[in-house]
Amino acid sequence: MRKILVINSGSSSIKLKLFLMPSENVEASALIERIGQEMGKITFKTDKHEIEKEIPIPDHETGLKAVAEMLLDKKKGVISHEDEILAVGHRVVHGGSRYSGSLEIDEGVKKKIKDLFDLAPLHNPPSYKGIVVSEMIFPKAKQIAVFDTAFHQSIPTKAHKYAIPNKLLEKDNIQVYGFHGISHKYVADRAIEFLKKQSSKIITIHLGNGCSMTAVQDGRSYDTSMGFSPASGLIMGTRSGDLDYAVIFHMIENIGYTPAEVNEILQKQSGMLGLTGYSDLRDIEKEAMNGNHECKLALEMNAYRIKKYIGAYIAAMNGVDAIVFTAGIGENSDLLREMVCSNMSYLGIQLEPYKNKVRSNQLRVISKEDSRVTVLVIPTNEELEIANQAFDLL
Repeated sequence: MRKILVINSGSSSIKLKLFLMPSENVEASALIERIGQEMGKITFKTDKHEIEKEIPIPDHETGLKAVAEMLLDKKKGVISHEDEILAVGHRVVHGGSRYSGSLEIDEGVKKKIKDLFDLAPLHNPPSYKGIVVSEMIFPKAKQIAVFDTAFHQSIPTKAHKYAIPNKLLEKDNIQVYGFHGISHKYVADRAIEFLKKQSSKIITIHLGNGCSMTAVQDGRSYDTSMGFSPASGLIMGTRSGDLDYAVIFHMIENIGYTPAEVNEILQKQSGMLGLTGYSDLRDIEKEAMNGNHECKLALEMNAYRIKKYIGAYIAAMNGVDAIVFTAGIGENSDLLREMVCSNMSYLGIQLEPYKNKVRSNQLRVISKEDSRVTVLVIPTNEELEIANQAFDLL
């Protein structure tokens, strides 16, 4: 058995899980919150203990060192020495067009991650910090990068290239990269196992605060809704998704917004928040049930956008065997799943209402027995996918 620590570093939070591989047992988990604020919070859990601490966490190093101390604690920890951890798997959002799989981190990989700061300013810098601090705390462990973009490197040129001057791809690397790849790969692999079909056509729908869809053919990403950045595609919590780019120039040249203000509006004030005043789908669904017209319309728009991508991906792959809903909203909102799958019988998609309302943290089928397309809800597990990829490299 080998112990693998998975670190998912955000700008103000860090999620950690310690796996015993290949059994996939979780020995410990931790959540570090409010990094950089006056007082931070750490929640640490094992099978036998749960600890909550509020302490100053000025930076990522302080938070990770505090969790390392908890892992090593003689009474409540789960390791006796830091060298027991053989590998640390890091979620890195952007790997550019260079990396199509996970790999051991060296100085060249770290430089590439830094070079991509401009393309993922909210995500790559904290990932880089997590790697540097992890190297200090666990000096003998292999540091392994698992990229969100890697799964989408299989997308063919006809799908990942934009219809702009060729030099912008060749010299400036402007293309579709795609994101949420770790999640899409994990649930697609589970769906393939369930269907017992290696030759398969699957549409995975990751719905959370960020939302994306992927067409997965024979286990490989064939197309995806997020593009050069995580801003395109579906309607999200605060992001607009697909938008005519002329709107941006109109806002700047005719309305008077600055480019920075437009970016702020489209990234943080749009999507479901801009349509309803709420960013949490649970609040929006509750308001819609109470007759709020704006919330009803926003849900209809959200479902409609997803339907359009389903149709596009069925056309692109010339068929579909299964549709998979995953992530916080995809796994828990039976209302949105119902809205997406309604009036889709022409495409062979038929939802079973009572199955759709079942709550579970397990893979489940929510389509009718005679539905030509199997509709699944599969809880995503990005940390486990990272642990598996890290284990494969050991």
